Amino acid sequence: MFGYVMVGTNDKEKAGGFYDALMGELGYKRIFDKFHIIGWGTKFGEPWFAVCTPIDKQDQSIGNGSMVAFAVDAEEDVDRLYKKALELGGTSEGKPGLRGGGFYCAYFRDLDGNKFNFHTPGEEMRKALGQ
Repeated sequence: MFGYVMVGTNDKEKAGGFYDALMGELGYKRIFDKFHIIGWGTKFGEPWFAVCTPIDKQDQSIGNGSMVAFAVDAEEDVDRLYKKALELGGTSEGKPGLRGGGFYCAYFRDLDGNKFNFHTPGEEMRKALGQ
């Protein structure tokens, strides 16, 4: 398990507003806001998510093939959060739906082009997992 995941931004305040709204939908709050970093989670000691302006003072750039995936409880949550991300100015990288093996997810990019998904096991996968 990870301690935290961080993605870059060129505009900390703008990214902060985007993620305050989006992470709030997941029940997370700002738990860190110092220096060049803002982080969201439930408490320190639990995994958290953060954005930062690059420490080397160069422009942020997106990692090709990099993605952060947020687990949610139900397909309705995937749909709702994907819609929220787009309402906040994110862009679609794949509408909500079933993917291989019964995995239900949706992909989006944030304001800086970082790629994310919200996902949950679909009904077929839940049955296979005995849930």
